[in-house]
Amino acid sequence: MQPKVIQRILGLLLMVFSFSMVPPAAVGLYYNDGEVFPFIDGFMLVFAAGLLIWWPSRRHRNELKLRDGFVVVVMFWLVLGLSGAVPLYLADNPELSLTDAVFESISGLTTTGATTIVGLDSLPRSILLYRQELQWLGGMGIVVLAVALLPLLGVGGMQLYKAEMSGPIKDNRFTARISETAKALWYIYLGLTVSCVLLYHAFGMPWFDAIGHAFSTVAIGGFSTHDAGFGHYDTPMLEVIATVFMAASGVSFALHFLALRSRSLGAYLKSSEFKLYASILIGLILVYTLYLWLGDTYRDLHTALRYASFNVVSYATTTGFATADITLWPTFLPVVLILASFVGACAGSTGGGLKVVRFLLLIRQGFRELTRLLHPNATMVVKIGGKIMPDEVISAVWGFFSAYVGIFVILMILMLASGLDHVSAFGAVAATLNNLGPGLGVVASNFTQVSDFGKWVACAGMLFGRLEIFTLLVLFTPAFWRR
Repeated sequence: MQPKVIQRILGLLLMVFSFSMVPPAAVGLYYNDGEVFPFIDGFMLVFAAGLLIWWPSRRHRNELKLRDGFVVVVMFWLVLGLSGAVPLYLADNPELSLTDAVFESISGLTTTGATTIVGLDSLPRSILLYRQELQWLGGMGIVVLAVALLPLLGVGGMQLYKAEMSGPIKDNRFTARISETAKALWYIYLGLTVSCVLLYHAFGMPWFDAIGHAFSTVAIGGFSTHDAGFGHYDTPMLEVIATVFMAASGVSFALHFLALRSRSLGAYLKSSEFKLYASILIGLILVYTLYLWLGDTYRDLHTALRYASFNVVSYATTTGFATADITLWPTFLPVVLILASFVGACAGSTGGGLKVVRFLLLIRQGFRELTRLLHPNATMVVKIGGKIMPDEVISAVWGFFSAYVGIFVILMILMLASGLDHVSAFGAVAATLNNLGPGLGVVASNFTQVSDFGKWVACAGMLFGRLEIFTLLVLFTPAFWRR
């Protein structure tokens, strides 16, 4: 462990993050919305804190080790959540408690999209932009952005990248240098965002809402600038655009890169994870469309398809947008949507959940064990994309699944202890651990009815989900701290 190296990088990252408060301050000044100073004060406080952390250790430029990378990532997300709450806590509109401000900040940065704020339509535009911006920065992971920038400051980024990126196979990179990999990811991310903004505006969204919702769509976040969410516009073409971009953002960005480089769709068609991901989305859309239509929830097939496709993709990718009150749908439909968020999006995307590739590995390993019952002496392997998966990868996936279930149970017990009923407690943990946002029961729309204790539990769930359990859990093991 290298405390001084960790301290130096944490200070640098905090100073970089402080500049995220400049655009909202500029927007507040432009619209004269009365909330400029919370962002100016927040910028100065966070930048000063970063400077104070960095200055004593500025000359320690050793290369990060693996353990250092884990500590930096976890510490950064914890400190980031707290520092991101500063302007929200200082603002007069909305008037948030410290707990609510931290909850909102962590929810944005982890792209969960759960909120404790009501009355979005009357909020200052600086606050609205800041919430959307937090999601956009957290979508790809500001740590990955830092990996692209820190080499310029003399800091190697491989260990940060390995600690931050999601999925069971973390060492795959598609450019020679890790900083170039991070830059490639961000170029694709930025390209999707700009395209989404332009299409939203072309089909009726004002520029401000187009930018805000594009940030949230590509980040698979779910925050909106209106109380009615995406349903505020009630425009089929905008919903089609959002559905396409949510689905695209739930795909591995490595696949996007390979497809762009080869100028072919072959990369997608060869990916077992992508094929299962697409099959899940299409299958659920067909089932929901038929059930909503035949069950007379909607009178015509076109309307049923419209609402089914948008909301299925939104929940299955863990975005959390909604154009309908799904609690009014037949009972099993909202539950299945919540369960779909457990599978989530693809590894290497901006989505949450277990990730499709892990789900695929669990299925194939399960079938292998069933086959072994019939043929105990047979030698069988598990393949993904034509490649044999080593037993250590399969063991890691089962270990992750076990830890995921264990953390879920603990968080749900704590939610029950906070005063929530069983349905709401289950929905709250699913919404936060899967980085989904909306849940069931009293948290179907927001977390305003959850106690402060429950909100801190939710914050822990959001961080566990964003850091994929092990990145955070490994710090609590005695072996991690042994020399």
